[in-house]
Amino acid sequence: MTKKSYSPAIFIMGPTASGKTALAILLRKYLPVELISVDSVLVYCGMDIGTSKPNAKELLENPHRLINIRNPSESYSSSDFYSDALKAMDEISHNGNIPLLVGGTMLYFKTLLLGLSPLPPSNLIVREYIRSQATKKGWQFLYTKLKKIDPISALRIHFNDHHRILRALEVFFISGKTMTELMKISGNALDYNVFQFAICPYNRELIHQRIEKRYDQMLKKGFEKEVRTLFYQNNLHKDLPAIRSIGYRQMWSYLSGSMSYDDMIYNTIYATRQFAKHQMTWLRNWDSLYWLNSEKPKDALYKIIQVINSKI
Repeated sequence: MTKKSYSPAIFIMGPTASGKTALAILLRKYLPVELISVDSVLVYCGMDIGTSKPNAKELLENPHRLINIRNPSESYSSSDFYSDALKAMDEISHNGNIPLLVGGTMLYFKTLLLGLSPLPPSNLIVREYIRSQATKKGWQFLYTKLKKIDPISALRIHFNDHHRILRALEVFFISGKTMTELMKISGNALDYNVFQFAICPYNRELIHQRIEKRYDQMLKKGFEKEVRTLFYQNNLHKDLPAIRSIGYRQMWSYLSGSMSYDDMIYNTIYATRQFAKHQMTWLRNWDSLYWLNSEKPKDALYKIIQVINSKI
């Protein structure tokens, strides 16, 4: 076996507002770790307040890889994350440190653990055909079509997420197999000794309270102004993956006049709660997890240190 096969890596996962980042930053004082963000929205520049991104001072003191590496006009896939994360992990291990991956995008963690599924690359001709169908019959027609072809993928995709609808249909038209079928086929497993931790409060109501409090803080920090800056950029629109993210899509709807301010707040909090519930569903079905109670952050910290020091 190579040296890389024995190299440790730490995963800290959990629902939104569970204190993942704070715990990871605290661990830097006790373990030789370097942080890698596992978040599909933190990759975007200029999307700071609505993502609870660490500020410039915090990032300077606690560097995170894979933050601010894309413009909101660009897409960022699980395949992009897979290659970026592996490269970062190799560099960190080569430096003699431990990669600590922290975030709430569970698909990214799963892709990294199991390897990329054999999804076909994009095909311009197929994509143009799908877009032409959308122009003629509408995206709702295509979403209904996807529900018949691949109901499991359709459940995971919002009916207004045109980018992901297009990709799911493209995969089927190219390969003859649904994205759900292909995602069950794994690539190369992660060649690291991985220690996986999940942090969450044992009281679900506490997550709801934290979500509401955090969103209130976002609004006070100027979240509306942040999205307004994005709103007036000519290269951005509501169907981009970045703008479809929770909080941004609701604020975008408010700024465009299609949603009231009160509805924007309500819908954002509701969507965030649903997202946290979805994250917990992933984690409950996850193998080989050490569970941490976010209501007792010191105990969570000591448990990670104890596990790591006893195993490596």
